[in-house]
Amino acid sequence: MRWLVGWSSIAASFGTVGAVGGSDEGRTMHPVGSQLLWGDPDPLWAVGDWRPDEIRTVRVDTAEGAPTARLAVLGCCGATDEQLRVGLLAARGGALRHLTAWTGSYTAVVQIGRRITVAGDLAGARPVFYTPWAGGTAYATAALPLADLIEAQLDIGHLAALLACPETPEALRDGTPYEGVKRIPPGHALILREGSREITGYEAVASLAVAAPELDPVSAVDGVRDALVEAVRARLLAPRHAPETLPPDPGPVPGMGPAERRAARGAPVPGIGSDLSGGSASATLALLAAGLPGLPGTILGHGTGAGERLLAVTFNDLTTRAHEDELERARVIATNPRLHHVVVAAGEEALPYADLDLESGPLTDEPAPSLVLVERNRRRLSAGSADHFVGDGARQVLDAHPARLADLLIDRRRRHLVRPVAALAKAEGPSAHSLFVPLTVYRAARRLARTSYRTGLEAAAGRLPDANRLTPDLDTPADASLAALTWSRPGPAARWLTGEALAEVSVRLQEAAIRPTSVQRPGEARARAALARHAAGHRILEQAAEVRSQRLHAPFLDNQVVRAARALPESLRVQPGARAAILRRVLAGAGIHELPPGWGTPSQATSTAATRTGLRASLPELIALFDAPLLADAGLVEARVVRKALRAASEGEPLPLDGLADLASTELWLRRLISRRGTCWTGTAAPRQRAVAGGVAPARRSLQG
Repeated sequence: MRWLVGWSSIAASFGTVGAVGGSDEGRTMHPVGSQLLWGDPDPLWAVGDWRPDEIRTVRVDTAEGAPTARLAVLGCCGATDEQLRVGLLAARGGALRHLTAWTGSYTAVVQIGRRITVAGDLAGARPVFYTPWAGGTAYATAALPLADLIEAQLDIGHLAALLACPETPEALRDGTPYEGVKRIPPGHALILREGSREITGYEAVASLAVAAPELDPVSAVDGVRDALVEAVRARLLAPRHAPETLPPDPGPVPGMGPAERRAARGAPVPGIGSDLSGGSASATLALLAAGLPGLPGTILGHGTGAGERLLAVTFNDLTTRAHEDELERARVIATNPRLHHVVVAAGEEALPYADLDLESGPLTDEPAPSLVLVERNRRRLSAGSADHFVGDGARQVLDAHPARLADLLIDRRRRHLVRPVAALAKAEGPSAHSLFVPLTVYRAARRLARTSYRTGLEAAAGRLPDANRLTPDLDTPADASLAALTWSRPGPAARWLTGEALAEVSVRLQEAAIRPTSVQRPGEARARAALARHAAGHRILEQAAEVRSQRLHAPFLDNQVVRAARALPESLRVQPGARAAILRRVLAGAGIHELPPGWGTPSQATSTAATRTGLRASLPELIALFDAPLLADAGLVEARVVRKALRAASEGEPLPLDGLADLASTELWLRRLISRRGTCWTGTAAPRQRAVAGGVAPARRSLQG
């Protein structure tokens, strides 16, 4: 786990070293395993196994007596040193957007005198947290270290909102699972000056009433192509890293080659690799990384390196048979001579919910559904490379959220609704119900377009207390789209929360409805919220399934790719197959034209089948997990109700499996947090108490009172 942490205060010194590489004498507190980037009066540390090229600092010489101006960029950044200097000068004049315009995924921190600026990203994959501390403000890119710093307890109200309305920012607010630790929204920057703080946005927000000028579809798609190609190129041009010293190889093992033995020892392969699931997103990244033209030092200017082939990893779940089409597409794509294809086959030992370590497993910043998929993801990633591409975020960045249909009606573009509505009716199949789908969807979109922000949130708050009495949703595309055509809707786990917890979240929505805010268009607001939720989940996946010496790269979540995708016209986004068509255009721009049949076919059914199989195989362990759950101690669920739902889902009842994954991952996270020992800080003034779940019982009383 890697993070950065610093603080700003009225005090001129906290006893930290004034220059990087100085003596430890005089330090009163510092993070465990840290590297000091700059010292007092406003110190900044990098913590964890950062690579040397992932930490870049730039300082601009100023006149004598002028304030210090310096910039730290942590992560994968494609900017040159000169571009960093220009960005620092622009930030000194207040142009924060320059700090977020470089290729790659990174966090930028600027210090101008006593003014500190920390810029978050647009998606939310690299968030920034802060908390009041010692007469000032401490900030970090992880919430748990700040919770340790202030000895925070759990915020049960935030956990309730995370389960009840995970894609509603109004319910989550700026909170975290820890009391007193806050998160800045995506697209914003935290500005600190001698302890005082300000949160400001650096990205323009579209008006609810007037649509922003749109690019023509060809130029918009070309912009996505250029941004994605540059995002991949930035990773390819970065220095290569070999894994650290590995455990000794036990020697030949029947049925296992060198790559399999290395993966079994938990170490990635040196070089660059990519997922190749058969889906359009991972395939696009694999083909771009394998054959991107114009890279120096390669044969004919192609490939990932001279004589080097890109490692393409396909995960083969032997317990289900619904993924044969995906595997076949992956095999066809892997016939590319620049790809070295590795298939990771796994059975019941890698199903969802398999091998849940209740106490000694990885502790992440917050709960996420990926916690019940750790063994599955770790097996896939261990077979990958030291720098590994994943296609996470493509669906949320490029696809159209169903609520965008309301945006089209606001702009009086009714004719653009014909194709998406017809596709929904076709997906329903030949039935009497499908004949009414177009009219039903149109009415729902028109209702959302005519519903104000305040009215929509108040209506959602009124419906939320009844969420635990809802009947199971049907798994048809039309039903899912209709449910999404609203300002806010309950999450899949809401049906199992207690009335007290739902009432608490309902109050949050009611308060948000009357709070002044810059209201966006409904479709755009829902799409950004869904992207933020997915990016947060990807970040937790990185922490939970982390393989030492490996870096996961998700170019679709980069700032420049997100910006380019937001410039796509609404009318293009809502068309069926838009994502596959855009990625086909991206590959065509890189000289790749031949793609296998079925390119861009959705694959949700595969993951659903695997989840249900894993739930059935791990039912005894899950029942034991909810025998006396901490969620029940906090007043969020009733253990009997959850156990009944687990049994029903394992028997095939159409319950929302995502909601059960949310409950299981949150309970698992709480148990690991309680069993945690130690702290992120050391030194004479370090806090002696760790962030624990000791506030579970008091929080239950506050919910009931």
